[in-house]
Amino acid sequence: MLDRWPRWARFGAFFGLGVVAALGQAPLDLWPATLIALAVLFVVHRQVISPSAAAWQVWFFGLGYFAFALRWIVEPFLVDATRHGWMAPFAIVLMAAGAALFWAVAAWFAQRLAPRSQIALGLFLVAVEMTRSLVLTGFPWALLGHIWVPTWMAQASGIGGSHLLSLITVLAAIGLSRLWLRDWSRGGVVLAVLVLLAFTLRPGPAPQLPDDAPVVRLVQPNAAQHLKWDPVYRELFVNRLVELSGQGDRPDLIVWPETAVPYLLNFIIDDLSQLDAAARGAPLIFGVQRRDERGLFYNSMVLMEQGGVITATYDKQHLVPFGEYVPFGDLLARIGIRGMAVQEGGGFAAGTAPGPVDIPGIGLAVPLICYEGIFAEEIFTGPERPRMLLLITNDGWFGQAAGPHQHLAQARLRAIEQGLPMVRVANTGISAMIDAQGRITASLALGVDAALDAPLPAVGPAPPYTLVGDWPVGGVLLAGLLVAVIRRRREYD
Repeated sequence: MLDRWPRWARFGAFFGLGVVAALGQAPLDLWPATLIALAVLFVVHRQVISPSAAAWQVWFFGLGYFAFALRWIVEPFLVDATRHGWMAPFAIVLMAAGAALFWAVAAWFAQRLAPRSQIALGLFLVAVEMTRSLVLTGFPWALLGHIWVPTWMAQASGIGGSHLLSLITVLAAIGLSRLWLRDWSRGGVVLAVLVLLAFTLRPGPAPQLPDDAPVVRLVQPNAAQHLKWDPVYRELFVNRLVELSGQGDRPDLIVWPETAVPYLLNFIIDDLSQLDAAARGAPLIFGVQRRDERGLFYNSMVLMEQGGVITATYDKQHLVPFGEYVPFGDLLARIGIRGMAVQEGGGFAAGTAPGPVDIPGIGLAVPLICYEGIFAEEIFTGPERPRMLLLITNDGWFGQAAGPHQHLAQARLRAIEQGLPMVRVANTGISAMIDAQGRITASLALGVDAALDAPLPAVGPAPPYTLVGDWPVGGVLLAGLLVAVIRRRREYD
């Protein structure tokens, strides 16, 4: 198909095809574009003659995909452009090239072990997506399966998580490729089965909530990240939080976003009267930084009850590399490289106490802070089924474009996987109430300062994913790869 093109043109075409594939990610959500682009890749793969050629063309495809899907990655470096702006081009290039390298490895192994096999390439792609989600602390962002979030197919994540969705993505693309190659029977069967699955998974109408359902106030201060810690502005943002929290009827719970209070908890813990007055006796969840007796700093979520008494503290456990801590930080700090999100000290320490927080009048809530919401396999619900997932975040780092939308999309999957409603409160948006089937029942848009009272949706049945996690999908991938390799080897013997 592309044999007569110059090499630079072929690789440019694969890069452009990867960009088209990324259109399926939020906020565009053009999932058919992803399937079509992948289908073209699978068709071309049947003409590849060597593992190295397969790896190069899939690497350029992945480079285009991740460069566009992760375009928001430059935004954190522009918050303090004079200090970090020079890193932005390197960040997007290295992130896209590194993620694409996983796909190139998948293509090399697929061609080496099962030459020109579409199913081998598809299964290897899903396998390396699982690997990308785990290695070097993991980065399961812009997974192929995330394109299904706004569709009925998203409910499959309750069975096998995001990686099952990625498997469905490659199977759908292979089905399309078979139709392109006029293999009507196999292509048609695959697509028909997937369409039937989508209809089977179609969620029913949202259940009617009882009149006494807890009301949660989501408070979004919209504190611009470059001003958030400025001594001139931070009191203004605290006053905004207090004002928004104290208006109208008292809710059952008030939630502020990550690092909502721009002071160390150590400095204000003896006098939380202003926050207590705003809460008017309702439990208040807020994000704040704190320092322990050893001098370690934490990104924390605290629960304050009536009287300004803090009754629970959760410290973020999965930190952002180079954002909240720097690997080999003691060494790199000597040349001025430190985490961008750190206001005190050289970096945050990871918390060690997982598990739900018991909120008066609500029940058990699984605490998640920002980045932790993208790691499905790390959500710890404890022995007793919780009442909700509670995610506080500061998406002000991500700008106003793709980042906040993609982060929200992953939050919807976490709700489906756990069968639990999620309260998601973001500094600059998008704050949302999400039900146990991933539907947004109420939300605050990007870039507005406001408070929203929303009833807490009901808890759903525990989905299979809460019991089995990613293991079944891993087993299916291994078995499928073995069959594909053995079958292809027999064809070539």
